[in-house]
Amino acid sequence: MSATTPLPVRTRVAGYVALTKPRIIELLLVTTVPTMFVAEQGVPPVWLMVATVLGGTFAAGGANAINMVVDRDIDALMERTKNRPLVIGVMSPRNALVFAISLEVAAFAWLFAFVNLLSAVLAVSATLFYVFVYTLWLKRTTTQNIVIGGAAGCMPVLVGWAAVANSLAWAPIVLFLVIFYWTPPHFWALAIKYRDDYANAEVPMLPAVVSLEATSRRILLYTAILIPLTLVFSPVADMGAIYLGSALVLGAVFVAFALAVRRDPSERTAMRLFSYSITYLTLLFGSIMIDVVV
Repeated sequence: MSATTPLPVRTRVAGYVALTKPRIIELLLVTTVPTMFVAEQGVPPVWLMVATVLGGTFAAGGANAINMVVDRDIDALMERTKNRPLVIGVMSPRNALVFAISLEVAAFAWLFAFVNLLSAVLAVSATLFYVFVYTLWLKRTTTQNIVIGGAAGCMPVLVGWAAVANSLAWAPIVLFLVIFYWTPPHFWALAIKYRDDYANAEVPMLPAVVSLEATSRRILLYTAILIPLTLVFSPVADMGAIYLGSALVLGAVFVAFALAVRRDPSERTAMRLFSYSITYLTLLFGSIMIDVVV
């Protein structure tokens, strides 16, 4: 197809959807709703959950789209990202940026109108942090990029709590820390597989800069901090036996996978940890919701 031939509408729509990184949004929203259950100490109003999730989707999607606009140069150099919409020319960077900013405006307006001002401010603040602190500053300059920058991905628990309580408390802050310490082992495990990609693009992701042995040590360290934090959440949020038992079992398995990577920091064991880390977060937050309801 020539450069002057318009792309099919379906292709363009799919491209704009891909800009928002739907799979990442799914993971973020998995943490939002269970936090709302804890804040409500029961089942929150269905409309409030829908409104909060929709607003959070707009905000996260906009942030991810801006990230793709900024990173289109390095995306073109990496095998994992070379087929992203902006790299293959589905839309122009200008149109992608307009789309992203429109999503952020919609997110703030929606949350302000149908949830509350605090949740709207928190959601857009996460975007500003992700774009200006992680994408524009840390990602290309330090191995601590995903450690500090990962704080943006922790914000949905604060948004979910604020949506119900219109305030913050220690419980959502502990959950914020849980996701904060979960993010590096999760992402570094994936980065072990794509370390050559990051090296080629000159992005100082930890496995591309230090040895796999050093990376595996860091993964185990963050895992060792993560598990106690999940246990601290139990008394702070007055959780019951369902959550506590789940946190112990899920955490033990997480440690086992991290130890496996420590013994053998290969792509195979790292990807097993990466896959389990997604299951871990989903089941941990699912147990929070079940515990509250039961």
